[in-house]
Amino acid sequence: MSFFAKSFVAAFQLIWSLNGELVQIVLVSLSVSSLATLAASLFGIPAGFFLSYGNLPGKRIYITLLNTLLSLPTVVIGLFVYVFLSRQGVFGSLGLLYTQKAMIIGQFILILPLITALTIAAISRVDERYRNTAKTLGANTWQTALVVVKEGRFGIAAAVISAFGRVISEIGISMMLGGNIKGYTRTMTTAMALEYDKGSFTLAIALGLVLMTLSFLVNIFFQLIQGKTHLNGPPLRTR
Repeated sequence: MSFFAKSFVAAFQLIWSLNGELVQIVLVSLSVSSLATLAASLFGIPAGFFLSYGNLPGKRIYITLLNTLLSLPTVVIGLFVYVFLSRQGVFGSLGLLYTQKAMIIGQFILILPLITALTIAAISRVDERYRNTAKTLGANTWQTALVVVKEGRFGIAAAVISAFGRVISEIGISMMLGGNIKGYTRTMTTAMALEYDKGSFTLAIALGLVLMTLSFLVNIFFQLIQGKTHLNGPPLRTR
C-alpha cells in the first residue's frame, strides 16, 4: 500500500473513531466561525437593508466602498487587526491577541461586507409592487419594510450561509490573530497547515475531509436556498 493510501486509511480511522484532537479542532472552528457569522449578520443584514431600501445621501459611495472591502485579502485584515490588538496597539491593554475573540473580530470584519452586499442584492430583487401594495393597504414604513424583508428572506438566508462558508475555510486571519494554539485557537485550516509543515499528513487529510464535507453541505444548503429565492411564489398581479 502506498504512502498516500495509508494516510487516507489512517485519516478515515481518525474520523470514524472521533479522535479527541480532531473533534476539538473541528469544534473550535465551528464555534469561532458561527459566532463571527452571527455577529456579522446582526450588523450586515440591517446595513444591507437600509442601503438598498432607503434613500441615503452618498449611497453610491457606500456601495463602492463595500465592493472594495469585498476584495480585501484575509492577511490584510489580519494585519490591521493585529496592529490594533498588539501590546503597542490601541486595544493592546485588553489582551485579546491570540484568543478566540481576536479571531472572531477578524472574521467578523472579513464577512461583514459580504453579508451586507448580498443582502442589498436580495432586497433589490424584491418586486417593487410588494412595497406599493403594502402602502396602498395602509401599511406604515416599518410594516412595509417587514413585507420587503419577508419576501427577500431566502436571499438573506443565502447571504448568511455564503458568509459562513467563506469564513470556515479562511486561514490568514486565524493564523495571525489566533496563533494556532493547540486546544484553544487551532482551527481546521491552521492545523492542516501545521501538519503539512511537520510532514504529518494523517490529521491534515482527516481535517481536509471534514472541511470538504462541511463545505459540500453548506453549498447544498446554499443551492436549496437559492432555488427557493427564484421560486418564491408567483409575482404580484395588479389590476
